[in-house]
Amino acid sequence: MSKEKSAINAFQKYLTVWVILCMVVGVLIGKYLPGIPQFLNQFEYAKVSIPMAILIWLMIYPMMMKVDFQSIKNVGKNPKGLFVTWITNWLIKPFTMYGIASLFFFVIFKAFITPDLATEYLAGAVLLGAAPCTAMVFVWSSLTKGDPAYTVVQVATNDLIILVAFVPIVKFLLGVSNISVPWDTLILSVVLFVVIPLAGGMLTRSITIKRKGKDYFDNVFLHKFDSVTTIGLLLTLVMIFSFQGNIILEKPLHIVLIAIPLVLQTFLIFAIAYIACRILKLPYKIAAPAGMIGASNFFELSVAVAIALFGTTSPAALATTVGVLTEVPVMLFLVKIANKTQGWFGKGERP
Repeated sequence: MSKEKSAINAFQKYLTVWVILCMVVGVLIGKYLPGIPQFLNQFEYAKVSIPMAILIWLMIYPMMMKVDFQSIKNVGKNPKGLFVTWITNWLIKPFTMYGIASLFFFVIFKAFITPDLATEYLAGAVLLGAAPCTAMVFVWSSLTKGDPAYTVVQVATNDLIILVAFVPIVKFLLGVSNISVPWDTLILSVVLFVVIPLAGGMLTRSITIKRKGKDYFDNVFLHKFDSVTTIGLLLTLVMIFSFQGNIILEKPLHIVLIAIPLVLQTFLIFAIAYIACRILKLPYKIAAPAGMIGASNFFELSVAVAIALFGTTSPAALATTVGVLTEVPVMLFLVKIANKTQGWFGKGERP
């Protein structure tokens, strides 16, 4: 098996299939065993579902362990490439997502979606647009033969930017949409789903490498969490879809309607970052991961915050879950585009 094919495991490659299976199982539970989601809904604190929080920690904590924050000292080595993705992720992406989602939900699809539902779907889309860079960016970078050192620095800096930029951007865009979101719940969500797993991941990484070495950490320790992350994601999806069962059965077309602007946004952001790299004459090994990092969404965080802000049964949570559904097939298609356009870029020494 080639290195390119082995970079993505079977679960990651068929994530869309797994999401669809989870949707079926979740909807069936919601329809025929409604006592289960009702029981789980009882366990919450400050509007945060405790069972859901535990499952989301299982997803995000291993991701944070993969990020080498010491790599940030190398920021000065790749300034242009980093600026492309920083600008794309934080000054362009949230606002294009807002614009595209608003256009489709309130104008193009107004015959199918009520204004109230459109507002909630927009909220979910905004949460996806404001949370860039999932752990699978490492996979996309590998599949496009991107510079691994650049990818690590980019993921590390984005995770730190999330701490200060995510809350005000979401608050602003939801405020423009006349969606009231309490500051305390939004900040609590970032603390729970970014700060705590980030601190835990950094501490675990540091202690393990100090005791056993980096080779052990990368090749043995991290892989112990592969199944944990998978189980956490699948159970989270089953829970969400069990709460969303009635909405999905009543309006199955809405899954497709939500997916369309999300997919278009992903292609647009990839194009912006990728073409910007070409204009700046950056090498392909920087341009490819730059495009992937811009296009990919931190869907784990988006789902968690949507649930904390709007509840497990909310249309906003459904919209973020559709983001999980579309992520892999769209990103794999973008990988093919990048690999076929390597000739556009030179082999510059330094970005």
